[in-house]
Amino acid sequence: MENKSEPTVNKNQKKANLLDHHSIKHILDESVSEIVASRGYAEDVRMSNVRLFLGTVIIAVALVAQFYKKKFPENRDFLIGCIVLYPSCKYVVLNVVLQLIIFIKEKNAILFTYPPKGSYTSTGLMISSKLPRFADDYTLTIASADPKSISAGKTVEFTKSVTKWFTKDGVLVEGLFWKDVNSLLDEYAGEVKKSK
Repeated sequence: MENKSEPTVNKNQKKANLLDHHSIKHILDESVSEIVASRGYAEDVRMSNVRLFLGTVIIAVALVAQFYKKKFPENRDFLIGCIVLYPSCKYVVLNVVLQLIIFIKEKNAILFTYPPKGSYTSTGLMISSKLPRFADDYTLTIASADPKSISAGKTVEFTKSVTKWFTKDGVLVEGLFWKDVNSLLDEYAGEVKKSK
């Protein structure tokens, strides 16, 4: 009997389908979140909670309109009210508010953070990323969560090819990616040492 030694595979490796840009972006975005958390930034989930609350209200309005207890002749006035008010006012207005929050505030953001403990700044980070379809250029942007704050830093970004961070099998080479993201975080924090 032959002893076939199989290559050892690290179960913590992050593997992406290299033909699917959504898979690649998801792996990179997840890694960015881990890197930022390891630097002492806690995730700010307030915006997500607002979106969840608005979505719950929208669903509740739709359920009330759908499952009102009385049968048709008795609930005629209620149905007229639902037809006039809910779709045209509350439901549509709440959906518009939800979409405006996503479009105006979140944009391409993958993570909002609080400032790190012991920091002199009063604003956290807004981290966004882009990976256009049919392209291999991943853009990572770090900006202040409150750009109008006096302690807001200058927005920094890099655009690099994802081929630099993945093996031919689709495994993320985390060391290289962590190095690039950490240097961008250092640049945002103003810790970049000028070369002589």
